[in-house]
Amino acid sequence: MNVVVLAGGLGGSRFARALTETLPPTDVTVVGNVGDDLEVAGLRVSPDLDTILYTLAGVLDEAQGWGRAGETWNARDAATELGGETWFQLGDRDLGLHLARTEALRRGEPLSTITARFARRFGVEATLLPATDNRLRTWIATPAGEFPFQEWFVRRGHRDEVDAVRFEGADQARSAPGLLDALDAADLIAIAPSNPFVSIGPILAIAEIRDALEHRRVPAVAVSPLIGGRTVRGPADRMLQRLAGGTAPAQVTDCYKGLIDALVIDEADAHEEAGIQTIVTRTLMTDAEARRRLAEAVLGIPV
Repeated sequence: MNVVVLAGGLGGSRFARALTETLPPTDVTVVGNVGDDLEVAGLRVSPDLDTILYTLAGVLDEAQGWGRAGETWNARDAATELGGETWFQLGDRDLGLHLARTEALRRGEPLSTITARFARRFGVEATLLPATDNRLRTWIATPAGEFPFQEWFVRRGHRDEVDAVRFEGADQARSAPGLLDALDAADLIAIAPSNPFVSIGPILAIAEIRDALEHRRVPAVAVSPLIGGRTVRGPADRMLQRLAGGTAPAQVTDCYKGLIDALVIDEADAHEEAGIQTIVTRTLMTDAEARRRLAEAVLGIPV
């Protein structure tokens, strides 16, 4: 079964891992969010792509939920001593990846080509694609002003309530090479339990990708990021409350109206209406068995 999954953040990366542990990894294509991308000290950083890459390669720092396991911080500490800005933390090994990516981009290589090469070097058998090779940036409007995503999320600790989200460059962005072909060849399309607004939203803001989902010929299923109306980590529940009017499965469904045929929800939300076909299971991915349970629930959708 060929599966394409749209993913961002830690929840998205863990769900992508669940699929590759349940299916032959070569049958899985992961489309990663690039709206979070930023430049740090002149280097191109792709936080969501890198979290997915590290997770699939088995080298993610699981305790932090980002960065490399066994990381050292010499470059950061030296920059701090010299008065450099280090609010967006990059470990030494992580820094090496960003150096290699930035150098390749300056040679004119597209992000999708670089990402595929990195995946091969890390031994990742699944296909990992950025949503687009074009510049796409998420901006967050708050009562305190508008901020680039990482400024709001990391530097300000996502404490500001969100009034609106916009995606700079989305009107010009094209889907990455091979992405539409993967969607066309898929037997199932899945949306990971990621923040609908800032992890999946930037992917769906690309007109070609949204159009492909709207005109899909195969089932599409989303996994809710909510458990009992709350998220395990991150601000998705607060954003759903403020932007969608609630934190029930129905609000998650509304985020993907016309794009999915079913919603996977946690047992804690089984009593809630979703406004669409639901699959009820335990969605918290605490270990390999829990990941497999969730993947099998998604793959059980009739195709």
